[in-house]
Amino acid sequence: MPGNTEVKTVAVVGCGIGRSHIVEAYAADPARWRILAICDLDQARLDAVADEFAVPRRTRAFADLLAMDDLDVIDVCTPPATHKDLVIQALQAGKHVVCEKPLVGSLKDTDDVIAVEKESRGLLMPIFQYRWGDGVQKAKRIIDAGIAGKPYLGTVETLWKRTADYYDVPWRGKWATELGGALMTHAIHQHDMMTFLMGDVSALFARVATRVNAIEVEDCVSASWLMANGALVSASVTLGSQDEISRLRLAFQNVTFESGGGCYSPGDDPWVILPANDDVAARIAEVLKDYEPVGRRFGGQMRAFHDALCGRGPLPVTSADARRSLELATAFYTSAETGLDVRLPIGADHPRYRSWRPDAA
Repeated sequence: MPGNTEVKTVAVVGCGIGRSHIVEAYAADPARWRILAICDLDQARLDAVADEFAVPRRTRAFADLLAMDDLDVIDVCTPPATHKDLVIQALQAGKHVVCEKPLVGSLKDTDDVIAVEKESRGLLMPIFQYRWGDGVQKAKRIIDAGIAGKPYLGTVETLWKRTADYYDVPWRGKWATELGGALMTHAIHQHDMMTFLMGDVSALFARVATRVNAIEVEDCVSASWLMANGALVSASVTLGSQDEISRLRLAFQNVTFESGGGCYSPGDDPWVILPANDDVAARIAEVLKDYEPVGRRFGGQMRAFHDALCGRGPLPVTSADARRSLELATAFYTSAETGLDVRLPIGADHPRYRSWRPDAA
């Protein structure tokens, strides 16, 4: 694997969401990234994206990427059911790896990947790009500084719209290939934002339903979380909303936070930050006085990843973060199936440790 040069070489695998990674991060930041290769099974799509960004190498064979000695990073943007094998192969080849959500399809698979990662020279960064936005990052700084005080209550809403056309893509809407529905593909980012700010979940009760589209997986969800710090959180998800909104509201002892309603960028400024009094407002102003913009979505996350690769900061999202997210998904599906509260953390002795999918039970 190449050394500590500032410009890191990248191969993007999968030209769907992978094109967004290129547009927002790699092509937009040539001082940090050079797109060396594109890989996709669809030759027409492969050629279109490679031509658009003047990528020097293109291939339909993932193995070709593993053999490239001058390649630093492999960015996996393929359908969810393919992630585990590709991530493990890339790590075993000594590459750094970026992987779209969900990382893999079970807690067992997550632990298998983490075991391989520990023996690899490369770093693994799952994608949670909604954490990058100045609104959510300012809220995080205020909370971590202890200014917000005791957490009381949170609400997280994922009110999106998906029609039958969206599910014309063969792998969508099926347990075996998408690994879940609205929880896995749509709400997973907002739920990660909530735990990013509010901490771990200790118990969860959920109901799920398929009411909007003729698909195998869920497209409506309602859930109640008990956080490890004692706070309560309500989560709601639908793919049948005419007005698309991603929204978080968090009530703390000293501060109430509310995100903007931007569907695909809820972390962006402005967030409503309501202090309890003038003293709290002054403390917030002090902790934010040297705040510098972090960048947004994929651009911000990849910039932080580049810093980590160059030894200038920690890995911004870790496999442990992905495990927490998939642990939450496991609890959602288990509770919906059993009609019971599910306690977290979830270990290897849990009946859904190997898969949350009903078709794999």
